[in-house]
Amino acid sequence: MTTAKLDCSDLDQYMGKPMQPARMVEPFANCDIRRWVQAMHYPNRLHYDTMYAQQSRHGELIAPQSFPVTMDDGHGSAPSCIGLVPNSHMLFGGDEWWFYGPTVKGGDRIWNERIPFDYTVKETGFGPTCFQRGDNFYYNQHGELVAKQRSTSIRYPQEAGEASQVDNSDAHDDPVWSDDELEALEERKYSWIKMLHDLGHSPRYWDDVEKGSALPERVVGPHSIVSFTTEWRSYTFTQWGSMHRRTDLNMAELGFTGPMAGPEQDPTEEKNNPENTDGAYIGPSRGHLFPRWARFIGMPRGYGYGASMGAWVTDYLAGWASEWGMVRYSKANYRSPALTGDITIMTGTILDKFIDDEGRHMVSIECKMENQLGTTMATAKAEVELMKKPE
Repeated sequence: MTTAKLDCSDLDQYMGKPMQPARMVEPFANCDIRRWVQAMHYPNRLHYDTMYAQQSRHGELIAPQSFPVTMDDGHGSAPSCIGLVPNSHMLFGGDEWWFYGPTVKGGDRIWNERIPFDYTVKETGFGPTCFQRGDNFYYNQHGELVAKQRSTSIRYPQEAGEASQVDNSDAHDDPVWSDDELEALEERKYSWIKMLHDLGHSPRYWDDVEKGSALPERVVGPHSIVSFTTEWRSYTFTQWGSMHRRTDLNMAELGFTGPMAGPEQDPTEEKNNPENTDGAYIGPSRGHLFPRWARFIGMPRGYGYGASMGAWVTDYLAGWASEWGMVRYSKANYRSPALTGDITIMTGTILDKFIDDEGRHMVSIECKMENQLGTTMATAKAEVELMKKPE
């Protein structure tokens, strides 16, 4: 039991006010896209196989819809984690996305404009907890709005998180998978990949989708420190010298405490010793990759990134929709992170099909993420545009 308090009074001064940007130094390349889909376990040839992509409706390799989040220096959380909350830490709580149509490809630049939106304080298992939201607007070099993201950060007393692990030692060790179980998992994982191959360049027609039908299961994992490290390194901002860093980002001034308040993304220290700044080794992000620091902030062992969970949802829906479809809206709530040794199982159900006010043929979908124990990791609802069969 903890008596930790949470002072959120500093947040009010930031709400509704644009933040200092952090922007990429060079246009991104096709190999940045390839690195991203590989890390997100998304083997859609449209995003890594040049010859295949040239035969598609786009005529070239393009980025997946999940890619813009790599352009933010906080993988989407920057406007939802601003202002001082003393002696706190944060976890991702969810993402809401709107996609407006422009395709992203190598050679583009994505500019991210960020505005803190709102916050509320509720009681949770960590005691008083702040749910803070912020908006990201992703524009391309032509000034076109590619996507909008409304990110939710969960900010809570660090000591409450650490105290939660005192009697949780049973969860500190990874589950063990036998060789036979791993082989069976690979078969389950490939069934979704085969769905991508079977679709090829063909549309998934709106006419053929039935209300109440299920989407194919998608399985990711088992997760590991290695897979989480691969994810982290695929975010463009984690690469040394990749961005014009913000000068107003100070982890201690956000309220991160002790060893979690390192100089992550500090532009001055990046020129001196970049290993101190990229988040894998020192600072609040290392909780993902080091079990000791995971327990310091309330996680039993190494855990994955909230923005990656959001990408899994987007990729799951976009892959099913085919290269002729598009995710137009999604809202995902994250309940429990991906932990080392666990798997993530994604399922979806068609709730409805309709024609929207713009004349687009849409389906609404409910998604769920669970681990191998049936623990709910995330829930999401989305609206996906599909092609109508020619008359």
